Amino acid sequence: MPLLLIFIVVPMIELAVLIQVGSYIGVLWTLALIFITAIIGVRLLKLQGLSTLMRAQQRLAEGGIPAQELAEGFLLALAGALLLTPGFLTDAFGFSLLMPGVRGAMAGSVMKMLKPKMVMGGFQQHGNSYQSHQPPGHEQPHNPFHPDQKDIHRNDGPKNVIEGDFKRED
Repeated sequence: MPLLLIFIVVPMIELAVLIQVGSYIGVLWTLALIFITAIIGVRLLKLQGLSTLMRAQQRLAEGGIPAQELAEGFLLALAGALLLTPGFLTDAFGFSLLMPGVRGAMAGSVMKMLKPKMVMGGFQQHGNSYQSHQPPGHEQPHNPFHPDQKDIHRNDGPKNVIEGDFKRED
């Protein structure tokens, strides 16, 4: 229901602001401002997106997980959608997401919201290692590398080896 309200209320507010601005500066200047903010926003979005992508690649090269960069990438995509949407309020919010400090703070909030969902999915990060975590009442999935479980899909061909640390909590 709140998402439906956003899709109804935000366009109504944007329309009211556009009408007010258009009555002060004229229709052509209002349309020109919308166009200019979209062009500037897309250019800034490209620069910030490339910067975030380079940081993510660096984090991967160091063996880390680019969780912060992925969250920032999601917020940059949201900023792009907001900047391309005609209106001054959506542009203001989109431009605020292009500022690294604001985006970093919001990315932290996004990660905090998603962390419980990721933990329920199976693994939780602790520093540079992961530990398996299953909610109560869920069985462990078939693990062909576990000594107590037989691999019914055995393939004697070359194996991919993934090194890492884990801590099992039963």
